Amino acid sequence: MHTRYLDDFSVGETFESRSASLTEAQIMDFALTWDPQPFHIDKQAALKGQFGGIIASGFHTQALAFRLFYDLGLIAKSNVIGLGVDDARWPAPVRPDDALRNIVEVVEIKPSSSKPDRGVLKLAHKVVNQNDVVVMTFTTLKILKRKPDA
Repeated sequence: MHTRYLDDFSVGETFESRSASLTEAQIMDFALTWDPQPFHIDKQAALKGQFGGIIASGFHTQALAFRLFYDLGLIAKSNVIGLGVDDARWPAPVRPDDALRNIVEVVEIKPSSSKPDRGVLKLAHKVVNQNDVVVMTFTTLKILKRKPDA
């Protein structure tokens, strides 16, 4: 896809990313640095735990989801900065080699009243695995450039 500016998006529009997976080694490497809970880093403890094996950190899942969205190219040249992430939920675990996709819906478009060259884009993200089980949901707010004068 090509870069879109704030004015190119429509409320209700959806986009779906390619799928990507995290290996057990990637899950454990990330978790050793950022989220060293036993069900992320210790195979034996994870097998005995509530998930029956290693699962990905939710923060790792969110990082992958952002990458999948960014790879669509929609905001490659129009993104100014992210304002934040709201309502992050992890309703189901991500296991090694799950094929994850990010389905993104435009929720709100708000041109800036003080800076007419930009505005805020609110997106609802739904991350699903290969069985279409929702493994994460969250919303993001991004400041995007408006369409340049042609």
